[in-house]
Amino acid sequence: MTLIQDLESRLATAFQTVLGEAVSAPVVAAADLRFGDYQSNAAMALAKQRKTNPRALAEQVIAALDLGGLGAADIAGPGFINFRISPETFAAKAKAQLADPRLGVPQTDAPKTIVVDFSAPNVAKPMHIGHIRSTIIGDALSRIARFLGHHVITDNHIGDWGTQFGMVTWAWKQCLDEQALLANPLQELLRLYRHASDSSKADESIREACRQELVKLQQGDEENFAIWQRCIELSRTGLDKIYDRLDVSFDHWLGESAYNDALAPLVDRLVESGVARESEGALCIFSNGEPADQAKDPFLIRKDGEWTDFPMIVRKSDGAFNYATTDIATFEFRRKEWNADAAWYVVDHRQSGHFNQLFAVAGRLGYGEMDLCHVAFGTILGTDGKPLKTRAGDLPQLADVLDEAVAAAATAVAERSRVDTDAERAELSELIGISAVKFTELSHHRLSDYVFDLQKMLALNGDTAPYIQNSVVRCRSIFRKLEDDVDLSAVEPVLVEEAEIHLARYLARYGELVPTILDDHRPNLLATYLLELARAYHSFFEACPVLKSEIAVRNSRLVLCELTSRVLTHGLGLLGIRCPEKM
Repeated sequence: MTLIQDLESRLATAFQTVLGEAVSAPVVAAADLRFGDYQSNAAMALAKQRKTNPRALAEQVIAALDLGGLGAADIAGPGFINFRISPETFAAKAKAQLADPRLGVPQTDAPKTIVVDFSAPNVAKPMHIGHIRSTIIGDALSRIARFLGHHVITDNHIGDWGTQFGMVTWAWKQCLDEQALLANPLQELLRLYRHASDSSKADESIREACRQELVKLQQGDEENFAIWQRCIELSRTGLDKIYDRLDVSFDHWLGESAYNDALAPLVDRLVESGVARESEGALCIFSNGEPADQAKDPFLIRKDGEWTDFPMIVRKSDGAFNYATTDIATFEFRRKEWNADAAWYVVDHRQSGHFNQLFAVAGRLGYGEMDLCHVAFGTILGTDGKPLKTRAGDLPQLADVLDEAVAAAATAVAERSRVDTDAERAELSELIGISAVKFTELSHHRLSDYVFDLQKMLALNGDTAPYIQNSVVRCRSIFRKLEDDVDLSAVEPVLVEEAEIHLARYLARYGELVPTILDDHRPNLLATYLLELARAYHSFFEACPVLKSEIAVRNSRLVLCELTSRVLTHGLGLLGIRCPEKM
């Protein structure tokens, strides 16, 4: 049980004693430690409901409150109840946390089957910088949800069936460089796509030829299908190299093509059930008048001061299906085949309109009990404050961005690291460079835009992964210098100095924080916590000698060092970031 859970239980009991009925009494970590460690505004909320004096109610509750030695409570302002936890309680909590493999983080008592749909690049093209947000956020949320006890299914819903394959197939037949394909498949496929794209813009007949190649593929032409299969295989090889560097993996790679056979029967059902109807030769889903507030209806759009139809097309006038059709088939599959309770789509915020329509369709089809969530995210900016692009105006390729991060880390490692061999320096540079990119992504609220600045990302001082990793290395260095073995499980910590108490206070919050991350899919809460914990450790390290202290004090402080090391390492692990042994 976390301290918050303990306090909430005791406070609810006190309120029940005073009010004669069971009520909820939320407790949160105090924003300002001058007023205590935790606080609750439950007296104010409950007094308002009952039209009574909140401070008077708080005084009655305090009188009935049994904290059982946790600490003390007092009242501030109009009725805030503040809690000050005793050093003895924090010490006992640290000891229990050290003995707990979960480091004080409770498992959920309501586990769900959650599909996390993230990354999802188009095959036959290299991943670009825009894919990094979906990939890293999705991976972190998957790791955290699994740790909390949910059954997580990760699915890379790749774009492997669409217009680009008509273009690639046409160019493949015209000018494929087989040696280039073997040497760097994604770059050669990108060259083919660009050649077809440029050619089709200049010549209408080539655009039609590309379209015909796609039609032949969709109709099962053997040659085109064989080219498509090889594109998929080669793309998968190239994508795996990126995912391996990022330490990201998937349970499934069910791309758009996996649902191809389901699309025609699906559209027939949509028409038969009245969900979709014909419009100008296409089949579309229109507004059904719900919700009543037109501004919240995803199938309406305001033009010239009037609300007008904004339908979802599920079959084009030429008979072709699109990604909207595929997405409907996908959530049906996930519910029926995987029995998913929830599906999280980690996709750019610009797709919010599509997902609003998709989730509304799910409700009409009887999937209202399924928790469908668009985990949206913002844009990566360059140091000029504009969306990050190359000099040619293209989005930078993700492999190039990672290479730049590792090269910048290598410069820092060469200047400051304590590793001995070139191989160790190369390994450390890769780890630090990738970690810096990941942590920068995860340290921002997912809806925020942020500036991609390698110099700031790699700083040892600042809100960076290297700062936290260095804290872990500093923790571990203390134990390497120990001249005797210490059984920390037998140590009873005693906290006297404010820096000791403050560090223990932050360590206790780990179990309170991690379960809240999924409430709004915000891994930045964990990143911020780890930074604050690292700062608390650095303050402790400066103020409280460990190895030079007398044995009892030393051992007590070793408990804090060991626990800090474990929490920082574990927390970074939930974000998909490893810690080096040396830096």
